[in-house]
Order: sequence, then C-alpha cells, then structure tokens
Amino acid sequence: MTGAPEPRGRSVPAPATVLGRVPTGTSLRRELAAAARSRGHTSSVRDECRRLREEIAAIEVDHIDLAAARQRVAAASGEEERLKERVAALRGDVRARRAVEAETEEALADLTAAAAELSNAQTERIAAEQAFERARERAAAARDERERRLELRDRLRNRRRDARRELAAGVYPTFRDALAAVPGVSPTTAGSEPSEYDGPPLAASIAAVRLADLDAPVTLGVGAAHWLAVRGSRAPEAVLETPVARSDAVPGAQHDS
Repeated sequence: MTGAPEPRGRSVPAPATVLGRVPTGTSLRRELAAAARSRGHTSSVRDECRRLREEIAAIEVDHIDLAAARQRVAAASGEEERLKERVAALRGDVRARRAVEAETEEALADLTAAAAELSNAQTERIAAEQAFERARERAAAARDERERRLELRDRLRNRRRDARRELAAGVYPTFRDALAAVPGVSPTTAGSEPSEYDGPPLAASIAAVRLADLDAPVTLGVGAAHWLAVRGSRAPEAVLETPVARSDAVPGAQHDS
C-alpha cells in the first residue's frame, strides 16, 4: 500500500532518525519500517494510529489534591469540637451562676458569641465535607481517565507494532535484493520474512539504508566503516547508495569517504 507518508510525530520517528547512522542500534523490523516510510509506504492501521494519538492527546487529567481537602475537613471538624466544648462549658457556667443568683450578663454574652462561632464552624465543616466529596469524585474521574489513557497507549503500541510488521514485510523482497549488494553477506541468510533473517545485524542495517530514500547523508560509524573496508573495495556511498556525511574509515582504506 503506497500513498501519502505515514503521519509522523513523537511516536513515529522520521526515517532519517532511524537510518541516519550505521549501525542504527535498532531492530531489523524498525529499520525496514523506516525504509518503507521513506519510500512512501503506509500501513493499513495508519488512520487508527492517528485516531488513537488524537484521543490520547485530548485527555487532560487534572491533579486533585485530596490531601488538602481532607486536611480542611479535619481542621474544620477539630474547630467544631473545640467550640462545642466551649459552648458546653459556658452553658454550665451560666447555669451555675443562675443557681446562686449571680450576675449572668457577661457569661450569656460569651455563650452567645461562642454559639455563633460554633454555628460558623459547623457551616465550614459541612462545606469542607462537601468539597472533599466533590474532590473525591473528581479524583475518581481523573483515575478513570488515566486508566483510559493507559489503555489507549497500549492499543497504540500494539497498532504501531502491527504497522512495523506490515511495512517490514512489504519491503522484505526489496531488502533481500539490497542485501545482495552488501559485501560479505548472502541474500540466502534473509529467509522469507524479517524473523528469519540470520545474517549480521550490521549487514541488515546497510541493506535497509540502501533500499531507503533518505533526504540527508548517512553517518558511518567506525565499526561499520571497518566492516565495509575489510570486505570490499567499493566506497561506502556505492554500497549504501546514499551520500555519507562522515565516514570514520579505518586507516589505509582504499575508498573515498
């Protein structure tokens, strides 16, 4: 399946990111999938991957500070209990004064003020409990959204794996042809699918780069340069069929860098 390039983003690295240096340090399927994308191939799950990425990006999970809400309830409840004890003590004082026919005006004023404070504290405690319950509901909703996001990410990882498998399989015959141009390795080591490849990983990387259509030069590492130098006299550019930005070739190699 060919057409518009596969959507790229943080989750789908550009082909040059995967194949821009040899050795690539990644798996054969990732190399082949990147090469396929560079040639305009797309997977049958491209649209599903895009939709999953959009769904994941749309999920915004707020941090719910349950500890602060719980602390507010505890503080309000503690203040309410303190004022209940104060009101009870002041009532006892008023009763005791009345029993001996003592002056109660000041004690009654203190009782009235304490009762008003208690009423305010009870209102604050109710408000704190309601706010805590709302925070718990929001926290539960946020937890559900986090779980949904994790499920979507799992599905996206699986779809990406399916895409890599499909793209790699689609270019595998071309990969075997490219492998024939890599010195020191035989296409017979490739088998019929990526899982059957039994040759050197470096040779596979070189063949993947060779079949890719890259926009930028490829950097050849020391090990890759040495591997090519001891197996043939052709320049790396000829083997890779792409410009080489820097060839850390071993001393004495008889090809251009």
